[in-house]
Amino acid sequence: MARPRGRHGAVSVWQNAQTLRDGAGQYEEGQRTSVERLVGRDVDESTGKGRPLSDRARQSRRSVESYLKGGVRPRWMERVGDIDAGIARERRLLADAYERLREACARDGVPFAERWHDLAHAWPFPEELAALIEQHNSWYPIERDLPLNPRTGDYVRVGGRWYGRPTLGPAWVLEQFPADA
Repeated sequence: MARPRGRHGAVSVWQNAQTLRDGAGQYEEGQRTSVERLVGRDVDESTGKGRPLSDRARQSRRSVESYLKGGVRPRWMERVGDIDAGIARERRLLADAYERLREACARDGVPFAERWHDLAHAWPFPEELAALIEQHNSWYPIERDLPLNPRTGDYVRVGGRWYGRPTLGPAWVLEQFPADA
């Protein structure tokens, strides 16, 4: 039996729901897909319409911004992942250089601290990583819409911690891998 078609030849949602509810579909109850069972459960028996929207769904503001926010990972989240991966990579490379230099200095009898200081100041950090960190530290509080502390004029900390990422340079290298250790 052919079902009546809606506009543009497509079967309407109501007709699909009616078919599912009446069991006139091509599958038996046990053979329906999970989507068909879910749609069939959510349809009002008397009108063929779905359940009414909740108060929260009706009152939430619909805008292009909220639509875009809901569709993809926010840029700050992608950037934090890239930054953390880059910092971890640099830390591994520095740890390897630290151990190799320590071993070489022990063999040669050369003072380690002076050579490590020189290496820390000459370490070539990727410019892309430095730019990402600078961008993150500047834009993260705005992108997350963090509130300002009225007493200090600074953004509120996230989970009690500063939201920024460290600027990579000689001071960071010597903090992570002290020359006198």
